Amino acid sequence: MKHRFGADYWKLWAASVTSNFGDGVSTIAYPWLASAITRDGFKLGLVVLATRLPWLLFSLPAGVITDRVNRKHLMVAMDVARFVITIGVAFIVLAKSAALEDPALTSGLAGNQDLLLAVVVLAAFLLGTAEVLRDNTAQTMLPAIVDKELLEKANGRMWGAEMVMNSFAGPPAAGFLIAVSLALPFFIDAGTFAVAAALVFLIGGDLRPVRPEGPRPTFRTQLSEGFGWLWRHPLFRPLALILGILNGVGMMALATYVLFVQEILGLEATAFGLLMTAGAVGGVLGSVGASKVVEAIGKGPALFTTLIGGGATLLVTGLTSSPIVVWIMFLVSSYLAVVWNVITVSLRQRVIPDELLGRVNSVYRFFGWGMMSIGALLGGGLVSVFQPFSGREWALRLPFLVAGVIHVATFVYAWPRLNSKRIAETEATVDAGA
Repeated sequence: MKHRFGADYWKLWAASVTSNFGDGVSTIAYPWLASAITRDGFKLGLVVLATRLPWLLFSLPAGVITDRVNRKHLMVAMDVARFVITIGVAFIVLAKSAALEDPALTSGLAGNQDLLLAVVVLAAFLLGTAEVLRDNTAQTMLPAIVDKELLEKANGRMWGAEMVMNSFAGPPAAGFLIAVSLALPFFIDAGTFAVAAALVFLIGGDLRPVRPEGPRPTFRTQLSEGFGWLWRHPLFRPLALILGILNGVGMMALATYVLFVQEILGLEATAFGLLMTAGAVGGVLGSVGASKVVEAIGKGPALFTTLIGGGATLLVTGLTSSPIVVWIMFLVSSYLAVVWNVITVSLRQRVIPDELLGRVNSVYRFFGWGMMSIGALLGGGLVSVFQPFSGREWALRLPFLVAGVIHVATFVYAWPRLNSKRIAETEATVDAGA
């Protein structure tokens, strides 16, 4: 254990930054590829569903798995798996690039659209599964290579760099790469996973989890402990449920976002990538200003502001046709999301017992991230079901409008459960040694 950042930390930092650049590229490349295969909103929603479904299926066991195996080896294995999957997709896209890049050449895809879409859906599901395991492992590995008193600073540097790569550098790069060749961003994405795997492999030390004396509890027992602790808690259960609702409706809006960008905003791939930079700008501003917001109005009002403000940005997005307005709304929503995360993550780290933190966090992610898969399915379904009645334009706007209304309505459930008094009472139990 070192009292300053050592070489192992910077290897993990570089691996995360590199793979997050690839993730940023894929956020544009995969939906753009899917939209080149099909214009059906429901089918596009299936691609987003496949990416998020693993969070619903595997978040709970992932927390236990990371407490049972060598964490470095698991991270390397997941990055290698992501490399193999992505390089396979890259070669498939390369083989079909002529038909995919020129809608006039439909004969190149005749009879193969559904098969090609099925390959993309399968790849998205496998990549999402690997991401669940890798991300859970990375969060638990950092304390083994950084002194405890430096964890906050280490996490801050890691998060800031990841945000810039994932939302600021990766998406615009993907837009420019797609303009050159639709297959190129997938080759770049695969390369980032290979580099990340090599960097993590070079991290030294014993990164196996500490095993308590005596017989190890069964997998089911450990899983039940984490789930039971969260479900019985008067603050974290509503927090997890509300986060699930917010992420679910957010993904409902984003399921057909690529079609909204193309058909309503009239943007090409490069402009789409630039549009996504708003997330990074809002995130960076939020990371700087979140603590000041909390100090100014308190934790409860700050959480309520994210509920009302986030819903408003979705409603405005659904009603506008201006890329500039959408960029601003994306920036504001990202800012508010960081305010929410700063408050809720700090609460979890402060209140949840260390021996349960990994498992409780995985349960929290089960609700918070798992609902994204359901939201993605609903978003694509809304467009397909309502298009015959409302027309194409309003069908593409509808997911944003419905998500905005639900977002604001969640405030009614949150009001008696997430106020400053309830939060202060929870923190007081820790201060009192309860």
